[in-house]
Amino acid sequence: MLITWAVVPTCLPLVRRRCHVCAADRFRASGKFRVNANHKVLDAWLLLLCTGCGDTVKLTIFERTHVRSVRPALLDRLHANDPALVPELLQDSVLQKRNHVSLDWEGAWRLDTGGSGHLDLEVADVEVRFAARIPVRPVRLIADACGLTRGEVERLIADGKVVSAIRLTGKVSGDFTFTLKR
Repeated sequence: MLITWAVVPTCLPLVRRRCHVCAADRFRASGKFRVNANHKVLDAWLLLLCTGCGDTVKLTIFERTHVRSVRPALLDRLHANDPALVPELLQDSVLQKRNHVSLDWEGAWRLDTGGSGHLDLEVADVEVRFAARIPVRPVRLIADACGLTRGEVERLIADGKVVSAIRLTGKVSGDFTFTLKR
C-alpha cells in the first residue's frame, strides 16, 4: 500500500546572515522590496530585518541590470511588494549564493502523514513529497511520523527494515520513497 507524506512550509524561513549592528545571525524577510533606477539600469533588493535589533539589510535580487532585460511581470511584482514573490526569491539558490546567505527552516515546516493508519501495516511503501526545498533528515521524518526515536530508526535501517533508493542518513530536500517493514 502506497502512503503519501508531505513536508509543507508553515511560514517563511529565517535567513542566516550576520548582523553588523548586534552580531545576531538570523534575519526575517520584511516582505518589502526596494527598486532603484539610474537612467536605464535597475537595482532591486528584498529587505530583511534582524531578529535581534530590527536593523534593515538588503538582499540583492539584481544590480546594475539594463531595464529591458528585466521581465515586466517581475518588475510589476517588485513594485507591488507581492508577498508570493518573497518565498520564490528566498528559495532561489543563485540568489542565496550571490548574497552569501542560507535559509534556516527550523520550526518553519510540518510533516503531514494523513493520519496514523500506516502504523498498523506490516509493510508500508511511503512516498515523501516536498512542497518546498526544505532540507530535512529522512531519519527524523520517519521517527516523528512513526513515534520512534532516531536511534531506533537508524537500527531499522541497519537491519534492512527501512529501505530506500536514496541514502537515508543525510539531508534531502526533494521527493523520495522508502519501504518500512515491521
